[in-house]
Amino acid sequence: QVQLVESGGGLVQAGGSLRLSCAVSGSIFDVATMGWYRQAPGKQRELVARIATVGGTNYADSVKGRFTISGDNAKNAVYLQMSSLKPEDTAVYYCHAANRRGVDRWGQGTQVTVSS
Repeated sequence: QVQLVESGGGLVQAGGSLRLSCAVSGSIFDVATMGWYRQAPGKQRELVARIATVGGTNYADSVKGRFTISGDNAKNAVYLQMSSLKPEDTAVYYCHAANRRGVDRWGQGTQVTVSS
């Protein structure tokens, strides 16, 4: 069974930094893309950043220049370095992975809280 194991997150003051990590564990998954989504209270889940194993990234406009996504194909892992955090970045952040057959998995979510 494939699982996404997340770590990182927590409470930080505005302007601070946090790093999220996520790795695929369990059965072979043949990852095609991995990424991070977030959901704030009362809002829909939205894409934050995504990276493809063959290269290429995309970011939400709201985080461009502040967040950086990177991946380790050998470990089936993805990282999100978040800098210059703002209170509006407060949300539950979810790791997502999709394989080449279109099957996807979600992590359990990790809370990021940015205080003003």
